[in-house]
Amino acid sequence: MRRPMALIVAAAAAVSLGGTVQGDERYPRTLVADAKVDSNGTTITSKVTIKVDRLMEPSRHTRVVDGLKYNGYQGFMNALRPLPVIASIATPNKQVDARYAWETKVDNRTRLIVVADTPLFFLPSDSAKAGYDLTVAELILDDRGAGTGTIAGAARVKPAGDGVVLQDYATTPVKLTIAPPAAKPKS
Repeated sequence: MRRPMALIVAAAAAVSLGGTVQGDERYPRTLVADAKVDSNGTTITSKVTIKVDRLMEPSRHTRVVDGLKYNGYQGFMNALRPLPVIASIATPNKQVDARYAWETKVDNRTRLIVVADTPLFFLPSDSAKAGYDLTVAELILDDRGAGTGTIAGAARVKPAGDGVVLQDYATTPVKLTIAPPAAKPKS
């Protein structure tokens, strides 16, 4: 009697894990975006590379969002900083580690928010402001992995729905355009 029960438990665990693995098949993932911003009459272009090893666990996501909802921006920072690094956001000159990466579905597209607890950049027309400690990238991606988005190199967030959105920024948000990844060669 024990053997059939053990097989049932093992089969249920395999099915459960299979669903989790399939949901994360896009990770690890690297997105390279063309970045463009107009700052004081000058157009600045660059590349931004966002590498996501994995999305954060739901329990950690809830803890961070609850920190923001119930204790404000400092509550968010206090919950975010001890989390493990799960992603990075980089320009050709600098990289910051990200501890927040979360996806939601929006109009048949995927909204990916990646947040680092360190500012990535300040534009020439911007000045450093105390309390703007985050780099926030928000991407809207289609099924092919192409999309658009914004990145704020020094920002704050506010709660929205089941996650966070850009609240305020010390730097002008930069527009991002992500081309679909190249097709993988058939073996």
